[in-house]
Amino acid sequence: MLKGKRGLVIGVANADSIAYGCAVKLRAFGADVALTYLNDKAKQYVAPLADQIDASLLLPLDVTQPGQMQSVFDRIRADWGRLDFVIHSIAFAPRADLHGRVVDCSQAGFLQAMQVSCHSFLEMARLAEPLMTQGGTLITMSYYGADKVVNNYNMMGPVKAALEASVRYMAKELGAQGIRVFAVSPGPLRTRAASGIAQFDELIDMAVTRSPGQRLVDIAEVGRVVAFLAGPASSGMTGDVVYIDAGLHNMA
Repeated sequence: MLKGKRGLVIGVANADSIAYGCAVKLRAFGADVALTYLNDKAKQYVAPLADQIDASLLLPLDVTQPGQMQSVFDRIRADWGRLDFVIHSIAFAPRADLHGRVVDCSQAGFLQAMQVSCHSFLEMARLAEPLMTQGGTLITMSYYGADKVVNNYNMMGPVKAALEASVRYMAKELGAQGIRVFAVSPGPLRTRAASGIAQFDELIDMAVTRSPGQRLVDIAEVGRVVAFLAGPASSGMTGDVVYIDAGLHNMA
């Protein structure tokens, strides 16, 4: 389904990362992938995973560091000459701000969360656009807390809401170039990033109890949907938030 496609996957931290689940399935369906790692400490965990899936490129990327994102896309241009998809699976909020009330979050913490979790996706789209000469797909990761209030999700709710709104506007602006844009919204998963949410075990228990299937989804299920969105079978779709949560978002 994806043979001959080339794409960039951002956000692999370990084997439990949503980004890694996506990378595995994208490779399984035939795509070449480039992975990134946050810093030298993270590289020791990401490099073996890149080897396991025979990733074509492994590049450093900290979106808070000026010039690093440009360097990633320059390398892709030099090595590949084009790009077919980008998977954006990163988010961050300072713990003190994340664990407090939304009305109490600091300006610095809110701006940092917006930069890493939302604006970096806009910046990636701007850099990817000239490389998507035959169209392409941009996919980011959201969560149900963008649409409804979820206990302890706190400041990340408004941040993810901004991300989902950005997806709709990007889809409109890039549609004429054949570039489609999506937010994928998985149910709660035990990832390193999610562990920063207060009382996360309660969120997990709620998802199992309330979802129609009374279960969690896994990163492989997310990866399969991402592969579908990156491929030709989803050509009639763009601008959507696609839920992968065993139906949890439908429950009142």
